[in-house]
Order: sequence, then C-alpha cells, then structure tokens
Amino acid sequence: MALVHTGTAATNSLNAFVWRRGLISPSSVALLKAGILNDLSIGGKVGSIVPGAYDSNGLLTIPNRGTLQLFPGDVIAFDTVSGWPIVVSALAYSIGGSVWSPPA
Repeated sequence: MALVHTGTAATNSLNAFVWRRGLISPSSVALLKAGILNDLSIGGKVGSIVPGAYDSNGLLTIPNRGTLQLFPGDVIAFDTVSGWPIVVSALAYSIGGSVWSPPA
C-alpha cells in the first residue's frame, strides 16, 4: 500500500453538521439520514438510504462498514452525489497547519 494524496475539488464543498450532544435539530437529522447513501446497493448503484444511519447518542452507522462513536465538535460531512460520509474529529480542526477548514 502506497501513500497517496487526495482532497476535494473545491473548498467547503461538502454538506456537514457539527455534532454536539442533543443540539442537532430533527430536520437536520433527517437531512443527514437522507444524505448518507449505501455505496454497495444492488448493482453497485448509489441511492438506497440507510435507515437509522444516525442516532442522538452520537452513533453514526456507515453503510456496510460499521458504527462510529462521535464526540462533541466532530464534523459529519457527506458528498451530495455519492452520499459517502466523512467524519473529521474536532481535534483535526484545531491542529495548526491542518488541511481541514472549520465548517462555516
């Protein structure tokens, strides 16, 4: 396995939520659940919504991959085309020189 570099085509192009216990509105939770899609759905096509992808206790289920525990300040982003989720820790944003720009 070789080290590679990657990134987004544009800065701040991902939809995202900052997780804080109990502070995400029900409408935002609905947007998050609808935005995270299954990359291994029938025929390899993206598009099936994963029920229960997120719960208010900070558990985020990544389709076909497992569950992540979120901590306050963590950012949950997702690609609006593929529906693939990206979680960036609050610490990653605070480190000087980090490539991650805080969500606006």
